[in-house]
Amino acid sequence: MASGKGGRRVLLLCGDYMEDYEAMVPFQALQAYGVTVDAVCPAKKAGDICPTAVEQYSPAHQTFSESRGHNFTLNATFDDVEFEKYDGLVIPGGRAPEYLAMDPSVVELVRKFSDSRKPIAAICHGPLVLAAADSVRGRKCTAYPTLGPVLAAAGAYWVKPETMSGCAADGYLITGATFKGHAEYIGLFIKALGGNVTGSDRRILFLCGDFMEDYEIGVPFQALQALGCHVDAVCPKKKAGDICATAVHDFEGDQTYSEKLGHNFTLTADFDALDISSYDALVIPGGRAPEYLALDEKVIAIVKQIVDANKPVASICHGQQILAAAGVLQGKKCTAYPAVKLNVVLAGATWLEPDPIHRCFTDGNLVTGAAWPGHPEFISQLMALLDVRVSF
Repeated sequence: MASGKGGRRVLLLCGDYMEDYEAMVPFQALQAYGVTVDAVCPAKKAGDICPTAVEQYSPAHQTFSESRGHNFTLNATFDDVEFEKYDGLVIPGGRAPEYLAMDPSVVELVRKFSDSRKPIAAICHGPLVLAAADSVRGRKCTAYPTLGPVLAAAGAYWVKPETMSGCAADGYLITGATFKGHAEYIGLFIKALGGNVTGSDRRILFLCGDFMEDYEIGVPFQALQALGCHVDAVCPKKKAGDICATAVHDFEGDQTYSEKLGHNFTLTADFDALDISSYDALVIPGGRAPEYLALDEKVIAIVKQIVDANKPVASICHGQQILAAAGVLQGKKCTAYPAVKLNVVLAGATWLEPDPIHRCFTDGNLVTGAAWPGHPEFISQLMALLDVRVSF
């Protein structure tokens, strides 16, 4: 289980139109590992929103595209930050760093982290803020490729990323090209914080489909990769290298969640070539995919095989529609997105109210959650079942 020993506390430096994954993946992954994370933004306070951007690269275009992502809720107030209380700093990319680098209060704060040699992780356009704080001089540094000239001008030893997964580490400074490299990037940051991971030899399978929820695949997938686990993602009728479109589901005051187009998610294995017995656990993201995946006989067979082998299953949001269709909820206690309550109850389970919405529950080898705000609990409870531990 994730351990809070050592009381590590990290600051996440946010801004409007930071990249969606580059904010939420480290934010929730680190919490799942037992790290306290405070997310702040200049001129905003706890409870305020930062809109995020879904940025994607396509060989057909000369630069990345951008669309609106989730609304990210800050949990701390920038003006209340006491630098001495933090063990590390994370700076997401996106467009936010362009103007954060011009904010004297941000530059001063980043310089304090740099001068103290506390771990700093900056990704994509995030190193712009480091350049403004004169924190890259004489250090190896990578970033989104277009930042090469400005980082070199700031005195950095520029490490051109060979792929969009490229990362660089130089002492306390960890940098990455894009969210594609989160597995290495977050893993390096954990190590810099003094973390030690055990149980990382686990093999975990994700059951995917078009318009699964963007966070509900991206966050746990990369959070488990960052721990060193082997993680595969498959989808019926698709193979390794194929794409699943995702959906950004958010809570914006309507009677149900809103939906926007999310990141394109790349599958890592062939569905038809799976050896289910080689995996230690199954994860089922939510979104709209489970509604039709529940009708696929091969999907149902996979779920039953994992359950019959008494291996952990972690399912979130609408994912429980698949569990209900597979007939594996009888006698279980579980939760789900509230609109899925009928499926859960009719399948013979005892309904557990997700109040608040981030509540997650474990019953035997079953972990269930209601929605992506619960990822820290969801991931940490799965880690506990797999005996994957982070200690400081």
